Amino acid sequence: MDITSLVGLLLAIVSLLGAFALEGGSMGMLLVLTAAIIVFGGTIAATVMSFTLEDIKRVPYFAKMVFVNKDPDYNGVLETLVTCADKARREGFLSLESQVEGMDNKFLARGIQMVTDGMNPELTRDMLEKEIDAYENNEKIGVEVFMTAGGFAPTMGIIGTVMGMITVLSNLSNPEELGGAIAVAFLATLYGIASANLMWIPFATKIKNRIKREVILMEMILEGILAIQVGENPRILRGKLSILLPPEARTDTTAAERDNVRAFPTAKTTKKPAASKRKEAGM
Repeated sequence: MDITSLVGLLLAIVSLLGAFALEGGSMGMLLVLTAAIIVFGGTIAATVMSFTLEDIKRVPYFAKMVFVNKDPDYNGVLETLVTCADKARREGFLSLESQVEGMDNKFLARGIQMVTDGMNPELTRDMLEKEIDAYENNEKIGVEVFMTAGGFAPTMGIIGTVMGMITVLSNLSNPEELGGAIAVAFLATLYGIASANLMWIPFATKIKNRIKREVILMEMILEGILAIQVGENPRILRGKLSILLPPEARTDTTAAERDNVRAFPTAKTTKKPAASKRKEAGM
């Protein structure tokens, strides 16, 4: 379980309900079925209309990304790449075939397989970059789904409030009931704004961050595969790849390797690193 998602959601709900209770409100005042139906039913319906059936079928998978923690194994992949680089220099590319079968990371396994197949580095880069792009395009559907829901929810809340006010204004002959009816009408707006800012938009942001972390790993693998193909020194390779690690994955050893890599010439590749290209493209 991703503790930040769970704690954040619970803390937000407790904070809002607690503050409401301190102002003298009761929990029962916030439970209105009609408002919930209008906001959540309308939001879900509008979101479903905005995407294909195949995209909607993946919503449970994206929801799992929000609440289940699966951090990329940066250091494990780095060590595997360094080991493969050392083995390739000592025993040749074909010796890496035995490494492929035991790899859990399918992207890494495909990259190593390209090395053992003797694929041209330019073609290797092109194919792996396309796979990274495809991964981003497929996974960002989750971001778009929840961001779309976050955009519709406040609007559905306003629609619910307007519908409630129509009912209120049609019963002006009972002034003693107007206060409660108006309060119920405004609950729809509360539901819409609260659900957008406590659920849908944070969910989209969490998925976006997970995609970003996975892409960092894939770009590290890409650079490692290309370095193996040109016979990069394993120690220099470790230093180059450690530069791509996020701060929490870096250790004293990787920091030292980053410092050492500046003292040695590195193998040249004919294109910019994938990470630099993506920054220029605004990804």
